[in-house]
Amino acid sequence: MKILQFITSLRTGGAERLVTDLSVCFREAGHDVSLLLLDGSGTPFLEELKSAGIQVTALSEGYRSMRNPFLVFKLIRFLKKGRFDIIHTHNTSCQFLAAVASLFLPLTMVTTEHNTSNRRRGWSLFKPLDRWMYSRYKKVFCVGEETMVRLSDYLGSSVSDKVVLARNGINLKKFSEAIPDKDIASIEGYKVIMVAAFRAQKDQATLIRSMALLPEDYRLFLVGGVDLPEDEPNLDKCLALTKELGLADRVSFMGKRSNVPSLLAAADVVVLSTHYEGMSLSVIEGMASGKPFVASDVMGVREQVKGAGILFPEGNEAALAKVIKALRDDSRLADEVSKNCLVKASKYDIGVAVNRHLTEYQSILND
Repeated sequence: MKILQFITSLRTGGAERLVTDLSVCFREAGHDVSLLLLDGSGTPFLEELKSAGIQVTALSEGYRSMRNPFLVFKLIRFLKKGRFDIIHTHNTSCQFLAAVASLFLPLTMVTTEHNTSNRRRGWSLFKPLDRWMYSRYKKVFCVGEETMVRLSDYLGSSVSDKVVLARNGINLKKFSEAIPDKDIASIEGYKVIMVAAFRAQKDQATLIRSMALLPEDYRLFLVGGVDLPEDEPNLDKCLALTKELGLADRVSFMGKRSNVPSLLAAADVVVLSTHYEGMSLSVIEGMASGKPFVASDVMGVREQVKGAGILFPEGNEAALAKVIKALRDDSRLADEVSKNCLVKASKYDIGVAVNRHLTEYQSILND
């Protein structure tokens, strides 16, 4: 098959990680895979794909390009030349631009819904536009059951028959064989880590506040940066909160890092404090790290974590601090949680996701 993955950029994020891993695996399976970006800014994911011999094309470069509707003209010219069997879009801008392009070209398209919610769903004026946009696709892949249910409820019967479940996956081997990061491993104390970009969706602030309730030898490492200008205030608030609580010497802002498996391997406990998710790769990575995993009890998370990791009430720093302390004080509890997380993470190997996608692609082409 000749497959095109179309995403806004390859900046840090779960969707970007998934697209990168899927593309490499598709190529290894013998398929002709290309990537198309709205924003071609250089990133570790971009270099990884180029190293794997995958053709990557960018329609533009920079933040503004991710929301430039006029790129549809470049997109049409590119797709007309490409003659792809399957075009797989990710994120709203790409979903919409490809839908518009399909009015002028005969395209076979699928898309992935990566989250249980978004800001558009709070505005009724967007619903007719969303229904039209999704109607242009043969299938709408959803990364989790809750994502699938909520999207179906939102779109209604007009397109709900196109919605299918296609869970995320990761390369589990990278985490099981990871060598602990030397910088973090050399630091004394009980080490807590969270890997997530500083977006409004995430809730690093609750984790920071929990540190103020724990003894001084607890250290926090926040891995992630800012991908869009509107997200900069979230990082600024977390920096200000850290200073306000007198935690500057206990909270480390690590920025964007490409060695996530090694960072997780060097920590004592992995946390994801968030307001909502689709099927977070950070959850799967945390559970695959071999460390106890703790996360907010919110939609898109509980279905992955329940029965393995520990859930705490959203935004409740006291409850989170209590869980973290319990894991340090009770080694048997920590070991049990770690083992349960590894078992659950094993269900999300990237190979399962690859087979699911390729099966759906072939089914569409056979119709």
